[in-house]
Amino acid sequence: MTIWHLHLLNARNALTGVMPVIRATARAAVALAEGHVDLPRFDLIVRAAEQPLPDSGMVGRVTGPGVIEVTLTPGRFQPDALRRLLLREMVHLLRGDRPGGIPSLGEAVVSEGLAAQFAQAVLGGEADPRDAMRPAQGSLRQAANLWARRDYDHDEWFSGRGRMRRGTGQGIGHRLIAEHLAHAPGEDVLTLMLAPADSFRPALRRLLATEGIEAPEEDAADESAAGGEPADTAQGAEVSGEDTLPEGRTGEEPSVRDGVGEDRPVASGDAGGPAPSPAGPRTSGGPAGDPRDI
Repeated sequence: MTIWHLHLLNARNALTGVMPVIRATARAAVALAEGHVDLPRFDLIVRAAEQPLPDSGMVGRVTGPGVIEVTLTPGRFQPDALRRLLLREMVHLLRGDRPGGIPSLGEAVVSEGLAAQFAQAVLGGEADPRDAMRPAQGSLRQAANLWARRDYDHDEWFSGRGRMRRGTGQGIGHRLIAEHLAHAPGEDVLTLMLAPADSFRPALRRLLATEGIEAPEEDAADESAAGGEPADTAQGAEVSGEDTLPEGRTGEEPSVRDGVGEDRPVASGDAGGPAPSPAGPRTSGGPAGDPRDI
């Protein structure tokens, strides 16, 4: 059983009305994930949004070693949306515990694709709208050109804060994992959970071929990742418009605890304990200090 702790930042009572449902939903999400994977230790921090959030009314991110942060709009809280969001973030936790440092664009795309496929496999139903979105013309080629880059703009690719249509990274990731699985009998999202991003390059080349695009030279992409000039970035292509986390999974065998952990009453905001502060945001390959949003 995974050791995890829930921290509700509720000093101003913004979450009071939904706290019981948040607790129950978080426990349910962890139980669902544990039925398929071994989760690392983690802390879950939940806070109320200062301004209403679009779409499902919540956003999640992994901000540090074993730290998931969720910001939500209390008046629009949907348990199903939180459950799906947490399942996605648990994939980022798992992939983040591998050595590797700041991820490349390819790693971020693959992680988002695996997160989407895992949540869909566990919960069933249709893919999230952003995952099912077909990326704009030119964006797939750009992703291939910048695959190994670590200085890509994460917000542009995954949050639509720039030229890219919102959800471009998620859409490419979902298609990429589906394409890989279609040509890999015997594999599934669980066997791919910790696979390196480069193992999905053949699937990326097949996607490019379906659009009549020649795949870029991998050597050029690797050189750009090392700090050289990026490969052809498809200048002039029409494009419109949230992971490797820290190293160091402890390797300790989790002990069994009841509920969310022995210290939850102290750690939770509703008990008056101090709000936890992660040891700095974990970047996702964009500018230093930018957390990963999905």
